[in-house]
Amino acid sequence: MKVKIFKIIFFLFTSNIIFSQLVVEDINLSKKLDETSGLEIINKQLVTINDSGNDPVLFYINESGNILDERKLNCCKNNDWESLAADSDYVYIADFGNNYDTRKNLSIIKIPIDKSSNENPEIINFLYPEQKKFKRIYRRSEYDAEALISFGDILLIFTKNKRKKITEIYSLPKYGGNFKAQKIGSLNTESIVTGADYDKKTNTLVLTSTINFDEYYILVVNDFSLNNKDHKINMYEIPIGKTQVEAIKIIDENTFWITSEDESSSSSARLMKIKL
Repeated sequence: MKVKIFKIIFFLFTSNIIFSQLVVEDINLSKKLDETSGLEIINKQLVTINDSGNDPVLFYINESGNILDERKLNCCKNNDWESLAADSDYVYIADFGNNYDTRKNLSIIKIPIDKSSNENPEIINFLYPEQKKFKRIYRRSEYDAEALISFGDILLIFTKNKRKKITEIYSLPKYGGNFKAQKIGSLNTESIVTGADYDKKTNTLVLTSTINFDEYYILVVNDFSLNNKDHKINMYEIPIGKTQVEAIKIIDENTFWITSEDESSSSSARLMKIKL
């Protein structure tokens, strides 16, 4: 285990407001989690997944980064698992990684939170109705996504729009079937979104993002509403150097868990607690 404390000052793109933040915990994770790409808190345990090409497994870890349990899904393949969301009864696994805008098998897997449940998983298959072409696109894709939240009785996808450096918001129902995702808004993030979480008590949306895949950021949207077309976004740099952050979980309004994949700049995947 490795624990570090960092502090950084960052200027918001669109104002002179100065924000400072701390990495108060920096923990090396097991090699089994080298491609950690989603994060949830279920029954007071952190839950994470790996992305494309890995086994279809949910990993339950404690706040020291130790793996407590592994839940393998025999029903489903991990095409490119990229995000996790949960409500009081179910976990939603986002198999919608689409780096090159070529996939036609995008889905979200719905499973009971109760690991002993015999209830069959539901598959929410979907497409983006605006996408007309599936030709391989490199670094300019618009229909990739790595961010999913539970929002009342619907799911919200925040796309990883590399061409426009915005995120477009799509909604889906929380039950199995074949659907056209409904575009219901966008956020001018000025960066590429890689993770998301939402706290319904405070109406706070948080995103992780990057501009050039070197530095990563936490974006905070207070009073998030689907009716608001002009959200203020506060942007904070994650002060850990080159990394690959693809997951975030709210602890409180100023504190977050994030995970980062194993990179050449680090010795392993990492679990970090960030305080603004």
